[in-house]
Amino acid sequence: MPETGKWQVRWQSAARSARSATRAAVRSAQTAVDATRQAWQATPRHTQQTWRLTAVSAATGLAVAIVAVAASGPWDSGQRTAERAEAAEMDGASGEHHAPEARPAPSAPPVLSALGGRTPGPAGRGVAPAPTDAGLADALAPLLKDPALGPLRTASVLDAAAGREVFGADQGKAATPASTVKLATAVAALSALGPDHRIDTTVVRAGKNRIVLVGGGDPTLTARAPRPGAEEQPANLRTLAETTARALKKRHLTKISLGYDTGAYSGPVQHPIGPNENIAPVTALMTDEARLDDSDHGTAPRDTDPARTAARTFADLLHDRGITVDGDPTGAKAPKKPDRIAAVHSLPLSALVERMLTHSDNDIAEALARQTALASRQPASFAGAGKAVRTALQREHLPLSGAVFEDGSGLDRDDKVTAALLSRLLLHASSPDHPALRPVVTGLPVAAFTGTLSNRYRGQSAGAGAVRAKTGTLTGVNTLAGTVVDADGRLLVFSFMTTGTTDPQGAQTALDKLASAVANCGCR
Repeated sequence: MPETGKWQVRWQSAARSARSATRAAVRSAQTAVDATRQAWQATPRHTQQTWRLTAVSAATGLAVAIVAVAASGPWDSGQRTAERAEAAEMDGASGEHHAPEARPAPSAPPVLSALGGRTPGPAGRGVAPAPTDAGLADALAPLLKDPALGPLRTASVLDAAAGREVFGADQGKAATPASTVKLATAVAALSALGPDHRIDTTVVRAGKNRIVLVGGGDPTLTARAPRPGAEEQPANLRTLAETTARALKKRHLTKISLGYDTGAYSGPVQHPIGPNENIAPVTALMTDEARLDDSDHGTAPRDTDPARTAARTFADLLHDRGITVDGDPTGAKAPKKPDRIAAVHSLPLSALVERMLTHSDNDIAEALARQTALASRQPASFAGAGKAVRTALQREHLPLSGAVFEDGSGLDRDDKVTAALLSRLLLHASSPDHPALRPVVTGLPVAAFTGTLSNRYRGQSAGAGAVRAKTGTLTGVNTLAGTVVDADGRLLVFSFMTTGTTDPQGAQTALDKLASAVANCGCR
């Protein structure tokens, strides 16, 4: 098979590298081969391609690390191990060819083995060794002195298997998190609503010849043609128009008036930062995040009245299907006991969380914060959402000292969290005891490969493909929080925060070096 030939080439390359690695010489290559063959024979066929790649690390004597990745991860059947192997051969390339388009982030299995569980190796090897506090301090403390970091520098690193902090620096001091606050939004939404929750956009009758388009708060509702080949499509306004037209024709209606209802949300629609290409007005009805170009993530010019534009587009789509809309759509309120004639449903909350984290999507973040508010019977406003997020995290017994949630996206500088909270959020989501929270870790960008980390970690072979982290960037603020398996195969979660930076690129590089140091560390 062609895949086998490629695997053999990587095997030879890894074996040559192993001869110069002191830790890799602990076990013989032949023992690793035997272990790999046994695992191969017991593996389902649909995962064998991934196992071919994870065998590269087994060849270098890192069998324990492979099992930790597969069993404990935010890793999915060894995928991140494969990306790390590719990264080692990239020679400084960005790796963006792995994700030329926005794709759904990979999902973890619903049930995962215990973190730090025993490996199935022939010698009955135990858990990967844990780093010591002193060892990590020796590796990280000097890097925290990098002058590119601002005057406030905080850090927290936790051992996922033990649930214990192994390194901290002002970890209890609250600081502006920027977009890493999306981790809090994600955990709150998933814990309040569950990963299978979907957001509905509906059409109801409001009189004999009148219908109302009711927004439920799905910013990913699209008016574009479905993307060919996509396994799951976002809710589509075209589908809603088709279903609505059929329902009206069954009632012998071909001429109607149209209203649109945005009452699911309350309070100001404009984010406190004002009109901005990073976020649309926050309303319960919009299509394609109110983007005025054909992008689906990143910055873009935004519509100033997304709900009205969505309703007008819906009217045009109805006209194309033989339904005449009398006059211009107007704001309206749906009846208290509506006769629903059509509906479309968003992707599940798990997919929305992954997309939000991978691309740091501010529109999805604000929507999920408001969905949390609705689930908590709070007003779906900036204030109500912040209160609901805090309440949801309190129920999960997370450390909220000093935490302030002014929005769901992190664009508000008045947001405050501690490094301890960020690392605990990731520890909580990584735990096998909380499978509903897995999208928080599966949605994290992969260093040098996906999302907001696709252009970072170039040339940092220890971090590229191994670090998974949420970024946070505002003027003078840089944060990074994520997961990594260290050189001994131990899963760690980390958060690094700095405020008062004057060199954004230098600060990002300094944070990346910290995470790479954790990846490269067998710190004992």
